[in-house]
This record gives sequence, structure tokens and C-alpha cells, in this order.
Amino acid sequence: MRLILMTGKGGVGKTSTAAATGLRCAELGYRTLVLSTDPAHSLADSFDVPLGHEPRKICENLWGAELDVLEELEHNWGSVKRYMTEVLQARGLDGVQAEELSILPGMDEIFGLVRVFRHHKEGNFDVLIIDSAPTGTALRLLSIPEVGGWYMRRLYKPLEKMAVYLRPLVEPIFKPLAGFSLPDKEMMDLPYEFYEQIEALGKILTDNNVTSVRLVTNPEKMVIKESLRAQAYLSLYNIAIDMVVANRIIPDEVTDPYFQYWKENQKLYRQEIIDSFSPLPVREVPLYSREICGMATLEKLKEMLYGDEDPSQVYFRRNPYQIKQSEGGYDLELLLPGLPDDSVQLSKSGDELNIRIGNHRRNMVLPQALATLRTTGARWEGDRLIIGFSEELS
Repeated sequence: MRLILMTGKGGVGKTSTAAATGLRCAELGYRTLVLSTDPAHSLADSFDVPLGHEPRKICENLWGAELDVLEELEHNWGSVKRYMTEVLQARGLDGVQAEELSILPGMDEIFGLVRVFRHHKEGNFDVLIIDSAPTGTALRLLSIPEVGGWYMRRLYKPLEKMAVYLRPLVEPIFKPLAGFSLPDKEMMDLPYEFYEQIEALGKILTDNNVTSVRLVTNPEKMVIKESLRAQAYLSLYNIAIDMVVANRIIPDEVTDPYFQYWKENQKLYRQEIIDSFSPLPVREVPLYSREICGMATLEKLKEMLYGDEDPSQVYFRRNPYQIKQSEGGYDLELLLPGLPDDSVQLSKSGDELNIRIGNHRRNMVLPQALATLRTTGARWEGDRLIIGFSEELS
């Protein structure tokens, strides 16, 4: 299965781009699913057909779906939800409040991943296109397999073992006081089994032959800056971008003086997009005179984006990080474009390298060749961060 994720700042046109990409893939004979994981769904509006949690056929070879967190929670984690509801009710909340609060923050992202993994495992589609949430939420979604692994290995498993051993001793005292039981082993095992699915998807997301991200941006300063940060953060998690879509370009035929300032600014920003994201291919899409809603307008967008091409191809291949032998050791090279030189923090603990950029962190498990070495510092060479490793001092 080919996996294509559309992301970008809110309102740049991700949903329309995802829908048009799905339409072209279906036209070429691929069984294609366009799945919205954005909590504020607009995919149904883009296709102008009603969509729900389960895939619904839109036209030949094309299906659409919008993730329903409540339904996904019940399907995957029903027993945990019921336990959490029991706990909340014991604390005095009524049924409806307890049901709502049993959905913890971040579950939208987690269940989005689980849904993607299930579709990949079932293999009912040739192409899966994700209409993701705006950039910040999408980055949290894509970082879950990497970041979640650290918490599961370091915190959850030790606590789970402790809880299983202590439960028979504490339960007779705890339940009468609290009004609910402690979680049993089956309940404690569920989150880890859940994580194992997400970890398996992590390997799919970092396979650049299977998964690509397409960044949708507009020729505006703030949007470009956010897109550049997104590119760096995606590189941090070894997730490849194969195309940038520059949307809402004011066409040359618009000559009204009211738009003159915008056209001059866009001319500069269009070149900035090309220069900043080079050598990634950039596709420009004009600002349409009407909203893109319904199959007729999506057909035009599809032609503008892809023409006779196959959107399921990998348009650009580049490994976000490499390991190279150097004098006295190795260099780990990370491609992190668009970041100021002082924005990266590094630390090493055992076989893990902790890399922090702003509020994004990756705990990279180092290959055996680097795990026993010490770090010798880091330096920037263009858009690449070079981290040196050498033999431990005696």
C-alpha cells in the first residue's frame, strides 16, 4: 500500500489537495481511500457527499472516511473506556460527563494512527491518502511512535509490573475506600498492545518507499515559516517529504489594482518557496474564482496538480539522516533545513541520543556502531547538523 499524508498550516487547502489526489489515483485504477484524521472534518464538504467513520464509496475505485474518535475508542479500547468511566462516576460525575471525559487529550492523534495501521494491515486499498490535521497536530501524530516508545519502555512497563504484583494486596483496602477496583493485568496489558501497533506503523511511516508527506503551503510569510519548521521536524523523525504544493497563487489575468500589492508580494514568496524547499519539487495551484467543492471543481484541481502523472509515485527521494565514517569515528548527519543554528539541543544516555528542537523531541535509538561511542560535539554544514562520535576515553 502507498501512504500519502497531506499536511500544512490550517486553511491552506490540504483537504482539497487530498481529495484531488485521491480522485486522480482512482482514475488510474488504484483502489484509493481518502481518510480525514482532522478533528474539524471537511472532507465530506470537499467531495460534497456525506461521509462517516467507515469508508464510503464515492465513485469508481474511490472511497472516503472521516475518523470518529468515539467509535474508534469503543472498537479498540472499549474495556479501558468503560473502566475510566467507572472511575469518573465513582468520583461523582454523571454518566454523560464521565463518558465525555473518558476520552483523554491526544486520543484523536493516537486513534488516527491505529486506524491507518489497520487499513495498511488489511490491505483492502492500493493507496491511502491522509487528510491530516493542521501542522502542529499532524507532527504530534507522526511523532507518537518514536516518543511513545520512550515512555513505554522507561515508565509504563516497570509501573505495570509493580501494579500487577501489588494489586492482590491493595485491592481489599482500596476498593471500599475509592468505590472502584484497581486495573487488572488484562487492563494494564491493553495500552502496551496498543503501543505495539503504533510502533509497527512507525516502521511504515519511516519507509520512504511507502510513505511520503506532501506539504501544502501558501505564498505568505507566516505560512512559509511554519512549513519550513514542519520540514525540519519531519526530518527529525525520518519521515520524507516528496512534494510541496504552493496553493492560492493569484493568476496573471487578475489585473484589478486592489490585488497589486498581493501579486507583488506573492512573486517574492513564490520564489522563496522554490529556493527554501529546493531540491523538492514545487507545484503551484492558482487561486480559483469559486470555492473548490464537489467533483467538478476537484477535477480541475486534479488536472492542475498532476495532469497525466501518477500521484502515487514517489516524486523525490532523500534520506533525512546518514551515518558516515570519519577520522577517529563516525558522523551522524541530520537534514534539518530552515532552523536557526542554536535551536537544537543534544544529549546522549546509553544507546539513545536525545535531540530536542523547540518543543519537539526525538529519542533516537542509536545503531550498534554508535551506541558505545561518545559524542564529540555538533556543527552545522548548511542545512545538515553533523554530530560526531568517537571511541570512549580510557
